Amino acid sequence: MTGLRDGERGGVDAEWRVRAADRREYWSWIAGALYLLLPVDLLSTLYAAALYGPGAEANPYVRWALTQDVAVLVGLNLLALAVLAALFYGYLELLAAARGVEAWVMARSFELWVGSLVAAGLFVFANNLAVVVHGRSLL
Repeated sequence: MTGLRDGERGGVDAEWRVRAADRREYWSWIAGALYLLLPVDLLSTLYAAALYGPGAEANPYVRWALTQDVAVLVGLNLLALAVLAALFYGYLELLAAARGVEAWVMARSFELWVGSLVAAGLFVFANNLAVVVHGRSLL
């Protein structure tokens, strides 16, 4: 696709790109998703495990981590944070260099993906609260 010509509508200009302000906003969405998926999930998981034991955890990797020292669980969460932040940074650098349809598709895909991460984080938090309050998972 070569972009829009004078008077045409519905296409993406070949020089279209994601503005720096939009990339900064993406970081706020990333921060929200990581906040929901890491510390909020960690704290609610620890609380649920304190009430019902590690065996109540459905995820086998998290169940294993809950049987370790708390420092191991926190360390794994910090490692996940570092890896995810590096991956997000790399993607946003690629997005900054992209132009035209490629940039548009990358931006829309990223927005859908981060939105789904936020939704997943909210669901995981709600599920952990259901375990704490009702003693059973939503799943």
